[in-house]
Amino acid sequence: MSHYRGTQFFSIALFSLLLLTACNKPPGNFEGIQQNISNAVNVADADVTKNVKIALDGDIAINGFDISVTTRKGDVRLVGVVDTQTQIDAVIKLARGADGAHTINNELTIKN
Repeated sequence: MSHYRGTQFFSIALFSLLLLTACNKPPGNFEGIQQNISNAVNVADADVTKNVKIALDGDIAINGFDISVTTRKGDVRLVGVVDTQTQIDAVIKLARGADGAHTINNELTIKN
């Protein structure tokens, strides 16, 4: 019986030690991840829209098209008409690269 009690005491002590050392673990990379997320969330919708429009205006193959850009909570909505699927793909790629954009809602169509 005393052997069982000694094993039980040892198990409880070991478990307690593990809990205490886990609480003292340095934060590691978690804080950096949280900082990146909070920076993306803090970008105003008007700034996201502006960033996307600047990116589209900077591309010669895209800047001649009338593409409407609206943003709500980081979700970007693209509406307009272009000539090819390749241009749609380029617009989406540029919008994704804009600072603060989370989700791209593609409502672009190809001119018939």
